[in-house]
Amino acid sequence: MSKPGLDKWYAYMKSHDTAALWDLLHPDAVFESPVVHTPQRGRDITFKYLTSAAKVLGGPTFKYLGEWRSDTGAVLEFENEIDGIKLNGVDIITFDADGRITHFKVMVRPLKAINLLHRMMGEELMKQSGATSQS
Repeated sequence: MSKPGLDKWYAYMKSHDTAALWDLLHPDAVFESPVVHTPQRGRDITFKYLTSAAKVLGGPTFKYLGEWRSDTGAVLEFENEIDGIKLNGVDIITFDADGRITHFKVMVRPLKAINLLHRMMGEELMKQSGATSQS
């Protein structure tokens, strides 16, 4: 069974088309991950974190390993290797009835991978700090 929102997420991860990601996000989307201490609320900040994560994690060795679906979303297991550190994690994505992302949670292991991502995401977010958000 196809889920339009999930299909669009996979398409974004292949294309990195930021306009498609913007359209996929609900205006009140929430983002959570090991690199933020509190949930980040709203399309603008969720967009910023997801585009940064795609640049940091979405390289040629990134791959999804498994998928578990529910009526409202999916859990996608992923892996990658960056700077010799193997990362393993899950994206937990919730969609609204129109297929837009309302909640995106990332969980990563092991601890040295979290530390690496924290540093790399900080660097990428700093690069974006001068960029304007889409509307």
